[in-house]
Amino acid sequence: MRRVLGRSLHLRHLDAGSCNACDWELAALLNPVYDVRRLGIDFVASPRHADGVVVTGSVTRNLETAVRRTIEAIPDPRIVIAVGACAASGGIVGEGYASAGGVDRVLPVDVYIPGCPPRPEAIIFGILVALGRLDARRLPRQA
Repeated sequence: MRRVLGRSLHLRHLDAGSCNACDWELAALLNPVYDVRRLGIDFVASPRHADGVVVTGSVTRNLETAVRRTIEAIPDPRIVIAVGACAASGGIVGEGYASAGGVDRVLPVDVYIPGCPPRPEAIIFGILVALGRLDARRLPRQA
């Protein structure tokens, strides 16, 4: 993936039915404290200009089609990142009459970032793992 994208990554944020806690943490990535643009990561408005999608929230039944259309609009190769417990597994809502559950019930996910909500540092780490700049298996262990 790194060979294809180089050192930049343009992501489309897709709120599939979240409580907005993960969305706030994603917004924090753009402030001067975290400044993900210095890492070559940016968020774009159109899926056609994106290299991947960051999904927050469990996918509601009403948004299943929109989620599929959004991912189909992103050119190949594309990255799908599930941010937060709801996107990863359905969270507290789970699967029911109004919710399809986690993002992986609707489309294949490359990286899961757990937490409710996950810290901005964890989101940055997950994006860098998806991009191939970090290998999650080779990180130093904490004592």
